[in-house]
Amino acid sequence: MKGLLKFITCGSVDDGKSTLIGHMLYDAKLIFTDQEKALEMDSKIGSNDGEPDYSLLLDGLMAEREQGITIDVAYRYFTTENRSFIVADTPGHEEYTRNMAVGASFADLAILLTDASKGVLIQTRRHLRICALMGIKHFVFVINKMDIVDYDKRVFEKIKADIMDLMEDIEYENIYVIPVSATKGDNLTTLSDKTPWFDGVPLLEYLENIDTESENTDKPFVMPVQRVCRPDRTFRGFQGQIEEGTVKPGDKITALPSGETAVVTEVYVCDNMVRQAISGQPVTICIDREMDISRGCVIVGETDAKVANLFRSQVLWMDDEPLQTGKSYYLKIGTKKILASITRVCHGIDINSGKRVTCDTLNKNEIGVCEIMTADKVVLAQFSKINSLGCFILIDGESNMTSACGVVKRELNREDNVVWQDMDITREIREKELGQKAKTVWFTGLSGAGKSTLANALEKRLLMLGKHTMILDGDNVRHGLNSNLSFGEEDRAENIRRIAEAARLINDAGIIVLVSAIAPYEKDRRNAADIIGEAFREVYVSTPKEECAKRDVKGLYAKAERNEIKDFTGVNSPYEIPHNADLVIDTTGKEINDCVDELMKLFIED
Repeated sequence: MKGLLKFITCGSVDDGKSTLIGHMLYDAKLIFTDQEKALEMDSKIGSNDGEPDYSLLLDGLMAEREQGITIDVAYRYFTTENRSFIVADTPGHEEYTRNMAVGASFADLAILLTDASKGVLIQTRRHLRICALMGIKHFVFVINKMDIVDYDKRVFEKIKADIMDLMEDIEYENIYVIPVSATKGDNLTTLSDKTPWFDGVPLLEYLENIDTESENTDKPFVMPVQRVCRPDRTFRGFQGQIEEGTVKPGDKITALPSGETAVVTEVYVCDNMVRQAISGQPVTICIDREMDISRGCVIVGETDAKVANLFRSQVLWMDDEPLQTGKSYYLKIGTKKILASITRVCHGIDINSGKRVTCDTLNKNEIGVCEIMTADKVVLAQFSKINSLGCFILIDGESNMTSACGVVKRELNREDNVVWQDMDITREIREKELGQKAKTVWFTGLSGAGKSTLANALEKRLLMLGKHTMILDGDNVRHGLNSNLSFGEEDRAENIRRIAEAARLINDAGIIVLVSAIAPYEKDRRNAADIIGEAFREVYVSTPKEECAKRDVKGLYAKAERNEIKDFTGVNSPYEIPHNADLVIDTTGKEINDCVDELMKLFIED
């Protein structure tokens, strides 16, 4: 028996996808008796004049039956004497293109239907390009409703020629074009006497015999780590599914992104120790040394996998809102989930011709090529080389909706070629010219503690002394530089990192920077201190929460207490108190000038 075949049916709306699969299952006697009886009863009250409506075998939602269209992906599992199958019957309506893309992501083969009376439509072209984007290389083009055109060979040949023209810029391994009538059952399980001019085999027979499997055992080993197994202190194993290649005790492996190497000592499939595990198996791997490996890392042999934080990709945009360059999304690739943003839209792809289209954004259901930057380095590969490390999705952090799916075209390790340029005019020269020492004074504390008020008053005092200053206020920065960031933990960390990088650059100009930003997490403040260096001074504005709430004219604290505002620091999001601040100020009941007098101590040079 041939191996499992996973395939998808797609094409434009009302091309007969559900009817095709339903009738094929019915004729091949691959449905249960109760399903057959239910089909007969449901067909009597349908819109098919009492004739069996085979689409009902797949369209189960009430809305699907009312409208006569497929909305959600319907998966069906069936087995013939020669093969087992999983089919994803997908919607053809443009509104549900994202559902079709989900179905295509799992398939080895695509059946694309075309209405013989209409020919190749734009949605057929879109579905073809999505299938190609998902790495499908085996295509069956079903020219359906041949009964409507009286089984005219010339119509078939004309549409077939259009299909072959369409495939000129698509990578594929097999193409099969077949005339059928899904309603009448022509050429589904047996050849029809109404198409004597067709010299192929029935659709089901073709599916039973097509070979879509590729040997992964000769490829280098690849396993994204899903979890670390640590039942007790004597055992430590790394678990995941082998995506490519094989692994056995004695093999040398590399953990990415760290690049550390080790030797495999034991391999388990479930609870059984094995001599070798192959592609597709879930395994637990033990190695001969302690290494920092966790979920999101990838264990490999000698592969084409790369470690990068910038790459070029081809994406299908699925969000109702247009693509926004610079906005933060969560990128999920392999088992890694990380903050990322689209830095540039290189070009769009015309659905009809496949040609490049100049654009700076993508709208729903459009395909384009983009450059994506991640918050840290990730393990990836060209999709054509390692599928599991070359496909990804982008998730909107606010709505939690999948905004896009895509594949990696190539990594762009520009940072390897970017060298810091030393200039003749240094910070020290600028400081001497300005008559001051550049510093970054970072005010941290709860909302309403008085950070911005203190920064503003301190700047006025410094200006009176002839000093050159710049305020980076957390709220103001979020209107521009950080407008694409939310208030989740990862976005907060990125917000602080960007402010720190900006402060360091301004310090290099010899200017004093005053930063007013909550910066609730100690690790983020330490990271900011590391970026800015010895110029960093931390001021903890320790005003108690009760006092901050009294000053809150907008009522934000009250709203947060009622859970109307999420991630509000000090109420439903934590604030970690600094333990080694250069200065601690509680503004409760204090005059602003007295506070500024204390702050000026930070500018007494050693």
